[in-house]
Amino acid sequence: MGLTGKLIAAIEFKAGGDVFHELFRHKPHQLSNITPGNIQGCDLHEGEYGHVGTIINWRYTHDGKEKTAKQVIQTINEEQKLVLFKTFEGDLMELYKTFLVTCHVETNNGIDLVTWTFEYEMLNDDVVEHPITLLSFVIDVTKDIETHHVGK
Repeated sequence: MGLTGKLIAAIEFKAGGDVFHELFRHKPHQLSNITPGNIQGCDLHEGEYGHVGTIINWRYTHDGKEKTAKQVIQTINEEQKLVLFKTFEGDLMELYKTFLVTCHVETNNGIDLVTWTFEYEMLNDDVVEHPITLLSFVIDVTKDIETHHVGK
């Protein structure tokens, strides 16, 4: 059994929490137009965008390398503006036995915070690479989305 971990990052989002949630729930395929340097594609593999059980395949560039991740949408919570993705195939599975990605939006005093949570178990005790640079990657994606929508 490998080490388990949880990383969390929260970032203020000035383009509106509904915009962010809508994008990740119903329109993740549009991300390649918003942040093409980070995400090159989000292809529907099975199901429908915006529904639990849908399988999507991400193509992205992380640490200068082209990578893929196949994920199933495991949970959607409209009230919390939350989407939980479970990774089950792709580059991350070379290092991790399990890798969950949650993005949700909290609004406090009129300020929207996008929170990213990674929960993972490393493949074995020899793997000690925590996904800190991947957390930085999703923060960059969040900033690109904000810039794209605030400019409109």
